[in-house]
Amino acid sequence: MAIIKKAKDYLIKALLGDKIVPRGLYELDQYFRNYKNINFEFKKEGDGIVAISTDFRYGSIITSGKDEKELDNNIKDAILTSFEVPSAYAKEAKIQRENEQVKSYAIA
Repeated sequence: MAIIKKAKDYLIKALLGDKIVPRGLYELDQYFRNYKNINFEFKKEGDGIVAISTDFRYGSIITSGKDEKELDNNIKDAILTSFEVPSAYAKEAKIQRENEQVKSYAIA
């Protein structure tokens, strides 16, 4: 994730304070309550890995990373971005990988 985007996201969070959260955080929570997980298919591309959502109800989520750890972080950020939630709220969103074999993500 670009340092400028990260700084902007934390600035937004600092300006809004702890009392106000983005509406997308609520929508994200409702999505996972209604549809459970978002599953991904991983494909090796060159010297990186590409993840493509297989069942996201609002289109596709596509991201990549050079290794599994970077890809995991990028998937979480892409899910937040699809709900217009700044990455500074990743902790509040509690997105986590549910299943190693299926490559499924949900909220805790």
